[in-house]
Amino acid sequence: MVNNSNNSLPLGEDRRGSVRVGILGAAGYTGGELIRLLLNHPEAQIVFANSESNAGNAVSDVHEGLTGDTDLQFTSAMPFGDVDVVFLCFGHGKSEQFLKEHDVPASVKIIDLAQDFRIRGHHDYVYGLPEIHKEQVAHAMHVANPGCFATCIQLGLLPAARMGLINDDVAVNGITGSTGAGQKPGATTHFSWRNNNMSTYKMFTHQHLHEICQSLNEVIPEGSPVIGSPIDEGGAVSIDFIPYRGDFARGIFVTSVIKTDADGGEIADFYKKFYQDAAFTHYSDKAIDLKQVVNTNKCLVHCDKFGSKLVVTSAIDNLLKGAVGQAVQNMNILFGIDETAGLRLKASAF
Repeated sequence: MVNNSNNSLPLGEDRRGSVRVGILGAAGYTGGELIRLLLNHPEAQIVFANSESNAGNAVSDVHEGLTGDTDLQFTSAMPFGDVDVVFLCFGHGKSEQFLKEHDVPASVKIIDLAQDFRIRGHHDYVYGLPEIHKEQVAHAMHVANPGCFATCIQLGLLPAARMGLINDDVAVNGITGSTGAGQKPGATTHFSWRNNNMSTYKMFTHQHLHEICQSLNEVIPEGSPVIGSPIDEGGAVSIDFIPYRGDFARGIFVTSVIKTDADGGEIADFYKKFYQDAAFTHYSDKAIDLKQVVNTNKCLVHCDKFGSKLVVTSAIDNLLKGAVGQAVQNMNILFGIDETAGLRLKASAF
């Protein structure tokens, strides 16, 4: 459907209604997954896939899963004047520096997948969690795409926060696949270390805690305790998050324990109502597992009540709903496209 025979696509092609896309940092895991999604998107046209280190190389030589799907090549060029939107697939801290050093036209929308603009401050980036910020995203020029753990944990806790159930510290445990660490090899991503192994990291200090608390405090009822991280003295209650490295490639599975005397049936009903209009987040009456969401843009959420303890389970694919799937969802919202376009993906459930 898309003629990708050159480094970039000529604007003269008859692609009425299409969104012209540029991708920066296109050689990493998120860049590869983004290309995979956009090649099959009914309204998207990849104009350029930028990678300084791979300029001139075929995209399928790096992202080998795309062999036979495209003959697009990486380019060092960044023709911002030829696109409607750019995706920044950089490592954390690089997006802000890049934008200081390069001139992106004011007419070009930006979706940043790094954490540089997720916390509200002296910038105009909208935090792009569609389940609570869809209207803001629809009118934005710049979107900060949420983090992977942040997405999974927030979607598990937001309805409980809105109900006013978070009145004590919340114990959160989450396990992530190795792709969450990025494509660059490291000691904890090496197969011989990761296989048949588990470990914790960044206990109570994970960088996603700040955006998680920001969103939860946005929805809590007036007069509720302020939610913070364990090391944030400004929080009356905290999200006590312990992340784990899993011995699988992709996916995030989270359990959150909340102390509450609220009725379990009423909680489940509220969760269903909270997400009734969400395109990709669904409440499940049955216990969930990771394979139900891998290779999809879905988040599944389930609640169990044990006495005064509410256990919320949530699961996503870290590269899709936790990264580029959600970024494409935000692109769809930005341009008034069907929110699910290009994202109707089957789970690898067996």
